[in-house]
This record gives sequence, C-alpha cells and structure tokens, in this order.
Amino acid sequence: MKPSGIGGQAVIEGVMMRNGGKYAVAVRTEDQGIVVDVQNCSSSRFQNNKIVKLPIIRGVVNFFDSMILGMKSLMYSASLFAEETEAEQAEREEKARKKATAKAEKLRSQGKEAEADKVLQKCEEKLAKEAGTSSSGKEDGDNDMLMTLTVIFSLVFSIVLFMMAPYFISRILRKVVASEMLILIVEGIVKLVIFIGYLALISRMKDIQRTFMYHGAEHKCINCIEHGLELNVENVRISSREHKRCGTSFLFIVMFVSIVFIMVVSIPLFALIHVNTAFWRIVLRLALLPVIAGVSYEFIRLAGSSDSKIVNILSKPGMAMQRLTTKEPDDSMIEVAIASVEAVFDWKKFENEQFGTNYTLDESKEGSQEQKES
Repeated sequence: MKPSGIGGQAVIEGVMMRNGGKYAVAVRTEDQGIVVDVQNCSSSRFQNNKIVKLPIIRGVVNFFDSMILGMKSLMYSASLFAEETEAEQAEREEKARKKATAKAEKLRSQGKEAEADKVLQKCEEKLAKEAGTSSSGKEDGDNDMLMTLTVIFSLVFSIVLFMMAPYFISRILRKVVASEMLILIVEGIVKLVIFIGYLALISRMKDIQRTFMYHGAEHKCINCIEHGLELNVENVRISSREHKRCGTSFLFIVMFVSIVFIMVVSIPLFALIHVNTAFWRIVLRLALLPVIAGVSYEFIRLAGSSDSKIVNILSKPGMAMQRLTTKEPDDSMIEVAIASVEAVFDWKKFENEQFGTNYTLDESKEGSQEQKES
C-alpha cells in the first residue's frame, strides 16, 4: 500500500474528498446526475506556517479544520436538496394560485366581487406565511453563523456525552470504592461503552445507513488507488472499506489516549496540589483535550503511512469500529466517490509514480456531471 495523502468524508447523498489545499464535494441529485463542487480550503493559507507544522500542534489545527470543512461540505450537500424542494414548492404555489383564481372567478360570476378578492388575498397571505424567511437563510452571513453554531454545538455535545457523562457515572463508585485508579478505569470503560453504543444506535437509522454507505465508497476509492488498481467501479467494489486514516479510528484513538492521559496525569497532579474537587477534575480533562487530539492525530498519521506490525495491531480496534460507520455501497454511490476523487486528485499520475503503471495522463474526462470550480 502506498499512502496517497487524500482523505474525505461522506455527506448527504455524496462524498467530499480533500487533497492538499483543495476539496471537492460530489453529490448524487434527485435527477440522478452528479454535481461536483471544487473549492480551495480556507486553511490553505496556513500550510507554510512553521508553527502549524509542528507535531501535536498540527493535530489540533487539523482537528478543528476538518470539523469546519466537514460541516461546510454537509451544508453544501443539503443545500442542493433544499433547492429542489423550493422548486417543488414553487410548483405547489402555482397550483394554489390557479385554484384560488378559479374559485374567485366563480364568485365573480355570481356577483360576489368582495368575496372573490378575499379568496385571492387569503391565498397570497397563506403562501407568504409558508415561505417565511427562507430566502434570508441563503445569505452567506447566515450560513457562516449557522455553521459556527453547529460546530460549537457539536463540540459541546461531544464533550458532555463522551467526557462529562462517563466522569459523573464513574463518580458513583466513590461511595463503595476507595481506589482512584479503579474509578478511572471504570470511567474509561464507560466512555468506550457510550461511544460504541452511540455508533451502534445511529447506524440503525435509515438516512444514516445511506451516509455510511457513501463513507464506505470513500474508503474503497482511496484503498483502490493506494493499492495500485485502476480507479473504476469494478476495482473499487472489490476494495476494502476499512482504512487506517479514517475519522472513526481517530475518534477511537482519542478515547484510548484520553483514558491513558487522565490516568497518568490526574493522580500524581492532584496528589501534588491537594485539590480533589469535581470542578478541577473537569477542568483538567478539558485542558488535556488539545494534547489528546494532537497525540491521536500523530498516531493516525503514522498509521496511514506505515505497514509496521505493531502499528497494524494498534490500528485494529479502530478499524474494527469502522464496521459500524461504513456499509457496502452500491455502484451509483461508487460513481459519486470516483467523481469526487478525480476532481482534486490525479490518481493516474500517482499510480504511474508509485506503482510504475503506464496510464495516459491527458485523457479527456467523459460524463455528464456538472462541475464548478473556484
């Protein structure tokens, strides 16, 4: 396997792929076409910053950057279906106006002019009320605010569910257990149980299952390229849907590293400063988050470029978790993932250099997909 450096995520009915300073979001629309949007990453201006490239720090920066880019890609994919919904709404409005007009004409034929005017007026008032302020939601400022609030909510929700809840559940044992180490072990076990249970629960939702199928298509495309196979539906189909650089593996490593860090740091620290309150224990966990994210990123980065037996063994739990967050995609989903890859990554050039293949690099791309680039 040769690491390609590309990565991505599943979005609503599509796949986002990132390569260097560019990313592409490919979405299968309701008319069965594929729309591909290519953009420059807003964080690309920091790529040459020496501080941002430092170990641990780059992990923290990459974590927040990936989260923001992921939300932005999800919002873009959702907007495509919102536009189609608005088209359907316009059609319904036209039908409603025609119906009201027909009723008004009937009333006028009966000499009821005032009632006819009221029918038309009520129709327009009802349609205006249904439309609400939907147009204002399209403003860039509103979208930025929504994305910011979504990122903040996601962070708070994750901290409460995967950090605060396990802590307070484990504290119940303080009434019967004196060993701080044992309580911390229980906290770690509760944390993993909540994480696995959460993934198992959402994986049963129909819409999430489709997203997980696109997640599988994303992994399969990357594995296909990194194993030197031609990027086509047939080869992607037979490729693995597990990948060591997956975000699921990253989150699992975050869980594991957080357990180790809290055990290693909290016991000697609180013994030294003699502060043993819930407030300071929570503050410590929050303070360690950036370090935990940075260390976890370094491991995932190493795992993605190493075939070491030790690294492979350590990667197995996280890859096993991907059985919950990826599903086997159908061919139409694979086509979407391929479109996203080809929009930002020259896989033929990569395989020529890494595997000695002999692909022609100037072949014209065929297909009916729409592509926008900025």
